[in-house]
Amino acid sequence: MLKMKAIKVQMSLACFYLISAYSAMAAPAANVKTTIDRAETPNNVKEKLILPYLFSTDSMGLNLGVGGMLSGYFQDQMTIGGTVFGGEVSQGAGLGVWNFKLPKTERFFLSAVGFLGYYPDQRAYAGGSAEFIPAGVALPGSNSSSNQQFLEADGSSNWLDIKLEYALPMGATKDKGRVEYKLAGGLLVSEPSGGKQWDPLTTGSTVMVLRQFNRYQSFEFEPQTLEGSIHAIELGILYDNTDFSVNPSYGSSQYLSVSRDISWLDSDNQWTFINLDMSKYFSFGPSDWASQRILALNFWTGYSPSWELEFDDQGGRRVINNAPYNEGATLGGFYRMRGFDQNRFHDKASIYTAAEYRYTLKNNPVEDIHWLRFLRLDWFQLVGFAEAGRVAPEYTASELLSDLKFDYGVSLRALTAGIVIRFDIAHSQESTNAWVMVDHPF
Repeated sequence: MLKMKAIKVQMSLACFYLISAYSAMAAPAANVKTTIDRAETPNNVKEKLILPYLFSTDSMGLNLGVGGMLSGYFQDQMTIGGTVFGGEVSQGAGLGVWNFKLPKTERFFLSAVGFLGYYPDQRAYAGGSAEFIPAGVALPGSNSSSNQQFLEADGSSNWLDIKLEYALPMGATKDKGRVEYKLAGGLLVSEPSGGKQWDPLTTGSTVMVLRQFNRYQSFEFEPQTLEGSIHAIELGILYDNTDFSVNPSYGSSQYLSVSRDISWLDSDNQWTFINLDMSKYFSFGPSDWASQRILALNFWTGYSPSWELEFDDQGGRRVINNAPYNEGATLGGFYRMRGFDQNRFHDKASIYTAAEYRYTLKNNPVEDIHWLRFLRLDWFQLVGFAEAGRVAPEYTASELLSDLKFDYGVSLRALTAGIVIRFDIAHSQESTNAWVMVDHPF
């Protein structure tokens, strides 16, 4: 029987991500611009959802909130969403606009999303930049560090992301900047956008992105408050050659990007980070109980060439010119290494791989429940997954392929209003975590 060392249900931002078409914090910044036409609501790409919610954690107590979204109302591919929640100490509010096609253009899309939040007992596996760490003591967040090496205090966590995307005139977006999918029971019945061959000129969608992102976080210790900010720019390119970008069953995708903070405004450091994210999907077709059986594989790696160590006279060291603990070569949390705390590991270099077996059930137990039809829930999916990853101070095989961290878990997912919602439970040597989040992790 699985012994649960700790269970943490991470829901403070979940509803905001739930009403968004993507997460701004870990997945590729670019995505395919899509419209979804359901056979159950034919010739109607408009979707709306208002969802009250509540959650309770040991650190945050009981919180109540409401989230909502409008999709396809002003432009077919465009989504507007927001949420607000509050408890005895914690509170948060967010608002976003996704995939707004710029006037008099066909291929330029603008998105902007921001969130203001205040949380009790925020945790950061950090500290190796603020002061020298004595020789013989692992840097906080490094692969050999203890999970007791963290900072924890009440404080704010705010962010703002703005991105401009350009859908290249080739492949599935040769004639226009978005891909139109037709679904029946949540399954693709129109022509797939890619996956049968790898050729960006004739199949799949290629999207370039210019993203400007900002983070501010504070830790209210006595007698002083620690705080930090970043104001960075990311330039990236995505090639999505899957059959259905929202829920791929075959094909592949690749994303390459470079992020840079030049320490403008009040940023703490100058840093650079290079990122490569690749996924591959294999379909095993339907079975007696499943409409889809999919093997999904992911490989991600990152490197920060600006990251350096500075030493004092006693051999202590600290990190300079590094991305903050929640950016860059970071593992742990709701996207990568889900069995570990959010942003548990970070260093100069990282490597990560994952495998998921996604089993889409034929039976939909809520299909005939009239009062739940507003959810537009098309299917449930059972998922088993395993992950391995490592952060290291050098980008070498001897460093990155030794002493890997592992976890495994299960997930229940649903396609509702054209968005994949997931509830993951993952176990590692340090903890057992539960996550509620929007979208597949890859």
